[in-house]
Parts: sequence; structure tokens; C-alpha cells
Amino acid sequence: MRARFDAAAVERHEVAPAGREDVAAAILAHRGDVDAVVVAGGDGSLNAAAPGLVAAELPLGIIPLGTANDLARTLAIPSDPAAAADVVLAGRTRALDLGSVNGRPFFNVASIGLSAELARTLTTAEKRRWGRLGYATAGLRVLARARPFHARITHAGVTDEVHTLQIAVGNGRHYGGGNVVARDAAVDDGRLDLYSLEFGSVWRLALMLNAFRRGAHGAAREVRTLTGTAFEVTTRRPRSVNADGELITKTPAHFRVHPATLRVFVPPG
Repeated sequence: MRARFDAAAVERHEVAPAGREDVAAAILAHRGDVDAVVVAGGDGSLNAAAPGLVAAELPLGIIPLGTANDLARTLAIPSDPAAAADVVLAGRTRALDLGSVNGRPFFNVASIGLSAELARTLTTAEKRRWGRLGYATAGLRVLARARPFHARITHAGVTDEVHTLQIAVGNGRHYGGGNVVARDAAVDDGRLDLYSLEFGSVWRLALMLNAFRRGAHGAAREVRTLTGTAFEVTTRRPRSVNADGELITKTPAHFRVHPATLRVFVPPG
């Protein structure tokens, strides 16, 4: 990656923040010195960078070095770091939407329920050691103890009472290592796609894994799907909200879409 930028005579200001809370501050500290920000990491790193990117109004380059890399997958950015650097050097950008939950931005999906429990269960050490296999084994542990919860979903002035295992709100297309939030979801369509998993048996969910990979889960009668620009989700007790693989807030959760908020370097096509 460095060799590609050096060959193109691109001056680099490399920063290695100590923690996710330092990422946005690092971007803002350099915004007057640079023409773009390149994040080498996964979806969690991109989530941490989002507030700084929006405030700095700088284009984003992605070098996908995380476990899932769902935003890179959505944008067809190659996994090879040198090839991803070439995408940045080509200079072609695309305006993307951002989602927000309680004012905190996210690129891919924010969810309540199973995914939040997975984020709490899966340790950093497991992700580094086992990669995607770590997600699978932690997911089985989460399913074994999963129980439905009661929630209210408000959209366009209508409130639905649900008994659900998970409520997910997607801004992008991919999440969870390649699952598709909705068959026609896109990261620049100006909308959010919500689904609620209202299964009587948690193991019925396990039989639908292939449907989630294709975005066809909305065809199941136990899956409620909604589309809109804003949603509100309330629960009987505060529940954690997982956004781009990080636990960032709790219910009540207010979801919004912010169209064409951020420019990202993308390959052609």
C-alpha cells in the first residue's frame, strides 16, 4: 500500500490512534493539511472515523484490513491492500448515505438483539485468532441462549408492537460478513431498510442462513420488513445497539438516513 502511494508521489501523514475514541480527533487535527483520509481497517474503524470524516468534509479511501469488511464489499473495493490503494489513486468517488442512531453515524447496519449480543460475546482476541470462524462459533453461543424481546417500532406515524429476536436497520447493503440487509438495498438510495425477526423458535433462524446471504429473508412470514427515512425503536428496558460491529448506544433508538453525506473512493462500474 505504501509503495503504491510513494510511486504516485503522494505525501502521507500516517496516524495510529490509541483507541476508537481518538480516530475522529486525529482526522480533524489533520484536515487542513490533507486532501483525503485513508482508513486501513475494518468496519469498526470506519465507524469510528465517520464523525471526523463528516466534520472535515474530506473524501474517504478504504484499505479493507478488518474481519468482515462489509462496506468494502458493498463498494467492490478489492481486499488486496495494494489494489485498494490503486482505487484511491484513480480518484473516482461516489457520494454515500450515512445512517445515524441517536445521533451516532453508521455505514452498514445498526441492530438490537442478536447482533448486539454477538458484538458483546465476540472478543477482539477471538476475531484476530479465528477471523470469520470466530463469528460463527460466537453466533452459535448467542443462539443457544437467545430469547425474544418486546419492542415498539414507530415509522411514518404508525407504531407496530413486536415480539422479536432482532431488529436491524440498514443504510448500506452488506453486514455481518456478507449478509444482505434487503434484496434491493443500496448505500446511496436515500432510505433505510428495517427487518424484525419474529420467529417462534430461534433455530428456525438457523435454517434461513442462505436466505440472509441473498437478501431473501423478507419473504418469510416471520420477518417483518419496512422501508423509510426514519424509525424509532423503544423497548421495555434499555437494550444495546450494535452499529457496524460496535456497541455505541442503547434504546430508545432513533434512526435517520442522511443522503449523499460522504464521498468515498470507489472502483469503476
